[in-house]
Amino acid sequence: MALTGLLFNIQKFSLHDGPGIRTVVFFKGCPLSCKWCSNPESQRAEPCMMGETPDSRPYSIEETVDVCLQDRPFYEESGGGVTLSGGEALTQGKFAAALLEALGKEGIHRAIETSGYARPEVFEKVFAGVDLILFDIKHHDDRRHEEGTGVHNGPILENLQKALERGKVVLPRIPVIPGYNDSLADAEGFSRLIRAVGLGKAQLLPFHQFGEKKYEKLNWEYALRGMPQIHKEDLADYRQVFIDHGVDCFF
Repeated sequence: MALTGLLFNIQKFSLHDGPGIRTVVFFKGCPLSCKWCSNPESQRAEPCMMGETPDSRPYSIEETVDVCLQDRPFYEESGGGVTLSGGEALTQGKFAAALLEALGKEGIHRAIETSGYARPEVFEKVFAGVDLILFDIKHHDDRRHEEGTGVHNGPILENLQKALERGKVVLPRIPVIPGYNDSLADAEGFSRLIRAVGLGKAQLLPFHQFGEKKYEKLNWEYALRGMPQIHKEDLADYRQVFIDHGVDCFF
């Protein structure tokens, strides 16, 4: 039986998910339950109904690669490639690893956006086939991480360290969420964590409300409904804390 993956979108011409022009492959399923999630349908491993429309369908490796290769000229011109996202691609580790291998054979640059939460053997198998890991860190404090996401950050930090030991290119990314991790004390905690693992760069992802309508279509409760968005200018002091700790911090 052919290997398939459950995907809820393949988005072309993305400019914010790694270098250059990229195609982003969105996987269903996520072990985290972040209250601010902008793709709430991705948290469930099975298909959901977005109104009257199924949110996802199975794709084969060949079909997914074919869609991605349609934009090869843009990758070559811009230094782009393909990024696996979600949800969490690590929840479908076998499909993710096979897809990365197939894209590598085509000479395509491969990135993954990940929470890093997976069994070590799954994480190692998948990250072996990536050129860049966009590693989201939700909180530096284990208790607060569990409160906001439903899981502890110990396995995440262990996998982060493992990726760095293997020489992988890793970019830490911090989704800045109001009332959760947006204080200057949090910026201090993140800065110390990033420096402790030997990294000197981080990307801030200010909280937005792009996913709010999805909760309505799913008829799900959204804990952050009506919460004001965070803008780059709101984070000037927050960003400065990173810079003061020697971390090249950008948006």
